[in-house]
Amino acid sequence: MSTFTPAETTEAITTSGGARPRSAQKRGRSVRFHVLLIVAALTWLLPMIWMLSMALTPNTVLQSSSSNLLPQAITFENFLTVLQGSDMPRWFLNSAVVSILTTAVTVIFCAMAGYAFARIAFPGRRIVFVIVLAGLMVPKEAMFIPLFLMISSADLQNSYAALILPRLAAPLGVFLMTQFFSKVPPEMEEAARIDGAGRWRTFFSVMLPLARPAMASLAIFTFVLTWNDYLWPLVASTRTEWFTITTGLASLQSNFASATNLGDLMARGLIGSLPLIIVFIVFQKQLIRGITLGSGEK
Repeated sequence: MSTFTPAETTEAITTSGGARPRSAQKRGRSVRFHVLLIVAALTWLLPMIWMLSMALTPNTVLQSSSSNLLPQAITFENFLTVLQGSDMPRWFLNSAVVSILTTAVTVIFCAMAGYAFARIAFPGRRIVFVIVLAGLMVPKEAMFIPLFLMISSADLQNSYAALILPRLAAPLGVFLMTQFFSKVPPEMEEAARIDGAGRWRTFFSVMLPLARPAMASLAIFTFVLTWNDYLWPLVASTRTEWFTITTGLASLQSNFASATNLGDLMARGLIGSLPLIIVFIVFQKQLIRGITLGSGEK
């Protein structure tokens, strides 16, 4: 039978009494943190719920009241009208083609440029890298006139080339990939060279698989920015069939029908934002991991 001295008993009581407040404080901080996250999530979801509610409500009901969070009557006529009686499918296709091709080519170019700046010691590397980063300081609006003149002189207006080519130069993507490749241990590249791999084989077989998190983050950012871009498609496309989702929806808002057919307008907005929601839901782990690795954590 074990016995405790008075000193040991006092110490045990003090330790247990001090552990309870600390655990209670941790639980309190956790509860406050989760409550804050729930409030932020609801704040973000509220406009989406309202938009979905209006998209499912008949236009005749919306003409009398459009402030209800839940639909008073449910109909899918608005979605059928959008998909069958408008240019929405063509605009959706244009945005999909431009966003997917721009994302794929930008990620490849930025990965190659980042590997060159991080691993290949060529003359003037630092100067060229500084020039590339200087592109971050130039507003894209300041480049619209020269880009428009170049596209017009090459007779590329109202084409996928006009919508894609000016987006391929991404200084931020080059910087992110350079930072990532500079943190990869050089022993991995040296081991590939010892095995007989050349520069290209090392890049495609060793470095690119390691850079998947960073490339996934860059791909998500590029896709979202390209899909949401409004100004350049507005400049590069003058015909309705070459509009993207953003310019197409903006052109509909100037019509008088948009004031009476709010359900159709909300259905268009919901369909236009659906790809972005899917991308964030599917690739959220890769996005978080890529941001973490890009911040310096290995």
